[in-house]
Amino acid sequence: MGITGKLSAQVEVKEIGARLAPSSAGLTPSVNGEQQVAKEIIEAIDEHEEKKSITFNVIEGDLLEFYKTLKVILEVETRGNDDLVTWTLEYEKMKEDIEEPFIPLQLLIKTAKDIDTHHCGLK
Repeated sequence: MGITGKLSAQVEVKEIGARLAPSSAGLTPSVNGEQQVAKEIIEAIDEHEEKKSITFNVIEGDLLEFYKTLKVILEVETRGNDDLVTWTLEYEKMKEDIEEPFIPLQLLIKTAKDIDTHHCGLK
């Protein structure tokens, strides 16, 4: 069994919950200057009124050269006029010396911020 881990990051945005479609997690991070690709499937969708979530499981791509398993969980919790977006990566490294997936996590947070900025500019 490899080394497992879990990383999470949150960002507060304005009313983004309805705009984050299941395709939002398309991971294409850059590692050492090279574009990485990941193909994922949706494992679960939970559409509660106050807290929504989508769980993705990476099934193909460059990231699986580094991680035996990689699960991406998107949660959006509504708080008045704002939403709290939480991205969580659960992973198992192929080898001990593999870095934690900070770059994919940063990309996901940037994506949420970019969607928020774009849609706030449309109002």
